[in-house]
Amino acid sequence: MSMPSILEQILAKKREEIAALQALPPHERVIAALQAGTLDRGAKRSLVAALHRSRAEPVRVLAEIKRASPSAGTIRADADPVAIAREYAEAGAAAISVLTDREFFAGDVAFLAPCKRAVALPILRKDFLIDPDQVYEGTILGADAVLLIVAALPGRELATMLRAVRDNRIEALVEVHSLAEAEIALAAGAKLVGVNHRDLHTFAIDMTLTEQIAKRVPGDVVLVAESGIKTKGDVRRLGDAGAHAVLVGETLMRAPSPGDALRELLA
Repeated sequence: MSMPSILEQILAKKREEIAALQALPPHERVIAALQAGTLDRGAKRSLVAALHRSRAEPVRVLAEIKRASPSAGTIRADADPVAIAREYAEAGAAAISVLTDREFFAGDVAFLAPCKRAVALPILRKDFLIDPDQVYEGTILGADAVLLIVAALPGRELATMLRAVRDNRIEALVEVHSLAEAEIALAAGAKLVGVNHRDLHTFAIDMTLTEQIAKRVPGDVVLVAESGIKTKGDVRRLGDAGAHAVLVGETLMRAPSPGDALRELLA
């Protein structure tokens, strides 16, 4: 019997977390979310609007708060999410991505609310979401958008999750790893598509994926390039290929000053 892939391991853990979340009566789940630091959401912050650009405008950066990952190991174990969010905002980020997976990425849903209070930018909950209750949880804690990964949502599951996103009046960044997955995302009505250059099974990077997929993406869909982005040259090439924005985490988080590193990317 073959060993489960990292995606299979992560999804197995997510099912355990969802079972624990759903074991609480609805009113207790709301109380638990409030105790974790929720806030009045106020005016909606649109991730789609923040990341959209015309060809004449510079590429937007969705800057990520990322302490660790399965592929990179520990990146910045003691990172203060609020301090990093403020650095990113001051350095010109268009939006903030907050990793909330604990087991594999050293994140926490408790990071969402204080980051939302600290900056005026849209906040993306980046995690492996496979159940509408996770969308509900993220919304309560202040997320303006959530990540939905096509590879983790087979069949009608992506449509179910997109419906939950709409019901919660937030947005979704739908992540794909191939042209076939991009077709699935577009058919499901995704208006914000993330092209992850990293293979979820081998961790290999293919920086040409954005260019391949951009040719098939309608003009009204915002395209975000993800993974392997290290230099302003990478940002420029991905922008020329058709990306509206890039999601960058590890490169910024490894720098002595994440804010200065972001300024360098945007220079």
